[in-house]
Amino acid sequence: MAQLIVRNLDDELVRLLKVRAAANGRSAEEEHRRILRSALRSKRFADHLLAMPDVGADDEFERVVELPRDVEL
Repeated sequence: MAQLIVRNLDDELVRLLKVRAAANGRSAEEEHRRILRSALRSKRFADHLLAMPDVGADDEFERVVELPRDVEL
């Protein structure tokens, strides 16, 4: 597998990576791999829609079920 070296990172960024890794029970290296994988994996539009929270019914988007009115052409 390939290796990736990232230089000139802020100390605070490295600290946050280590904190996040520890909180998830992983090494900093594994956490970095997961962050990169997640950030670079392209999602389908449907995946973005499915990730949206269910906020319940919305009156503005209810389907109108009444019969259409007559129109003269």
